[in-house]
Amino acid sequence: MVKTFSASSSRLSRRQFLVNSAAAGGSLVLGFSLPVDGSAAAAAETFSPNAFIRVSRDGQVTLIMPYVEMGQGTYTSIPMLIAEELEVELGQIRLEHAPPDEKLYYNPLLGVQATGNSNAMRGAWKPLREAGAAARLMLIEAAAKRWGVDASSCHAKAGKVIHASGKTLSYGELVGDAARLTPPKAISLKTPDRFTLIGTSAKRLDLPGKVNGTALFGIDARPSGLKIATLAQSPVPGGRVKRVDDTAAKAIKGVRQIVRLDDAVAVVADHMGAAEKGLDALKIEWDDGSHAALTSEEVYRQLEQAVQGRGAVAQDVGGAEKAMASAAVRVTASYRLPFLAHATMEPMNCTAHVHDGVCELWLGTQAIARVQAAAAKTAGVPLEKVTVHNHLIGGGFGRRLETDGAVRAVQVAMQVDGPVKLIWTREEDIQHDLYRPSWVDRIEAGLDRDGRPLAWINRFAGSSVVARWLPPGFKDGIDPDSVDGAIDLSYAIPNVHVEYARVEPPGIQTGFWRSVGPSHNVFVTESFVDELAAAAKRDPLAYRRDLLAHNPKTRAVLDLAAEKSGWGTPLPQRWGRGVSLQKAFGSLLVQVAEVEVAKDGSVRVHRVVCAMDCGTVINPDTVEAQIQSGVMFGVTAALYGEITLNNGRVEQGNFDTYQMLRINEAPAIEVHLVSSTEPPGGMGEAGTSGIVPAIANAVFAATGKRLRQLPIDPALLKT
Repeated sequence: MVKTFSASSSRLSRRQFLVNSAAAGGSLVLGFSLPVDGSAAAAAETFSPNAFIRVSRDGQVTLIMPYVEMGQGTYTSIPMLIAEELEVELGQIRLEHAPPDEKLYYNPLLGVQATGNSNAMRGAWKPLREAGAAARLMLIEAAAKRWGVDASSCHAKAGKVIHASGKTLSYGELVGDAARLTPPKAISLKTPDRFTLIGTSAKRLDLPGKVNGTALFGIDARPSGLKIATLAQSPVPGGRVKRVDDTAAKAIKGVRQIVRLDDAVAVVADHMGAAEKGLDALKIEWDDGSHAALTSEEVYRQLEQAVQGRGAVAQDVGGAEKAMASAAVRVTASYRLPFLAHATMEPMNCTAHVHDGVCELWLGTQAIARVQAAAAKTAGVPLEKVTVHNHLIGGGFGRRLETDGAVRAVQVAMQVDGPVKLIWTREEDIQHDLYRPSWVDRIEAGLDRDGRPLAWINRFAGSSVVARWLPPGFKDGIDPDSVDGAIDLSYAIPNVHVEYARVEPPGIQTGFWRSVGPSHNVFVTESFVDELAAAAKRDPLAYRRDLLAHNPKTRAVLDLAAEKSGWGTPLPQRWGRGVSLQKAFGSLLVQVAEVEVAKDGSVRVHRVVCAMDCGTVINPDTVEAQIQSGVMFGVTAALYGEITLNNGRVEQGNFDTYQMLRINEAPAIEVHLVSSTEPPGGMGEAGTSGIVPAIANAVFAATGKRLRQLPIDPALLKT
């Protein structure tokens, strides 16, 4: 069965990212039980059977949300899991951000308290359903004891326990009784045939507040006595402040204070306008340090040198070198990809108040416990003296897994009397990002006389985000994220050898960026499979289909994409269709892009057809929205995305030089889902990594010109 959605606008695993053993202490067991004081239970105003659920006497259910909402729909889909098993209406659940607590609220797939890697739903799928089911069983048991009947004669529905006789008790009436009980050890979850909410297109719970303006993002925090600050950081990584003339800045009306740090200067004012004017008036002389001559070409030179040598072996199957020697045809290619910025709509910001040995923060973060720890270290206070208020995030994409925004705010707040909100300008946000790594690949394949691949050798070099962000996850020279999409390919290739060389760019820190490793590897592998199809003189989709004869599940998704896209039907001149296939984030996704290349070389993506098997679909509307969002993010990267360095400085500064896809450039997007009862796969990043090679392959179909470097250069495609 296939579920189909379309969104038209004519104008408009990673393999396990972190190894389980990388978790602190190695344990991935979520504890549900919270201590219950029997003497106090009878008078309890709430029933808290575990760390995630609280039921009050008025029947209100509160979900202590261990993940953060940044547009991906978790604040609707995760409550759906609770509501399904607890047997309450979705609207009956209110949300409360989980406090920093790595033991109670860590992500079981990451081993830390964080939202990322497209695994919020994967991580929540079983634990949060078990939390809801445990609460339901305890409420049923409480009602049965009150009635003096067997619990098997009772069931729950719509926030009530109902006896076979028809008598009922609301959950609110059972709070005190349920609080006395011990959580059950054995929990039976609903089977898919009994789902009433999971699988339906529930309305987004966070949408009304975002429409009427009541939703609070990090940038909206306004504690009493707040001042606003903005800053200039060293334009060259590793640089320092040499001297500052702040005379003119202090004369600006509304400017209250100038805060000088080792490598930055902040202006504190009554409002953002005054702070920005004060910043413009500052005369700062920088000591650029050792990276003052760094250029993009130097970064690429180091990467290209690395792929000429040997790296850590990520996968070795058969004997690729020996098989290559006997190949009838050998195909080689080199690819390179640039640094990419996150450019979130909400720029980096954090409100901080440091006083009397305590520190309080207001922000939107994907890693609240990390922020708490970083703030404590910066302020020099104990961890328990740091309070973090988490908020909605206006775009994360991995950027807010980092703590640098909070650290800067604490550094400034330590010199300010009262709370201060530090807001980065767009230029600071783009020029001091932690970028998606830049990559260089040297890839080679040997084909037999029928054009089928006998051997595949891929050597690539780039930065490791995991080695910095969570060192235990980097083992034997391998970053599991950096090789995701380069190994364990879906295709039947008997001899495979993949090597990864970690090369850190001088002074530049890299970070997680929507789909990270697959955003690089899927582009390279799927572009190169297309090159093999061309060398074999085969249709690229038919060529992939033949290589999937052993893999009927993946082949079925490819066939669905072919059918829905009208693969093989005629297109206008200088139009082309391109296909990509990926297995990442626990989901299978095939994307077909229809692209037009104008005579001046500009590329327009007209239509994208997506076929996906992502396991159980919790909220079809959210899945569709995430695919759309990921496609737009990826199209932007393919057409415009590039961070370049000259004289140690990032050359892009705002949306005029780091361009976003405009609404009139947005393609029509169709999403077709394969029905499944398997556990859910990841959705937030899948659409981004697969669309880029689909576009590149479509450009080749339209022009005969192969793209091995991004972003697309129109000069190369002119007639």
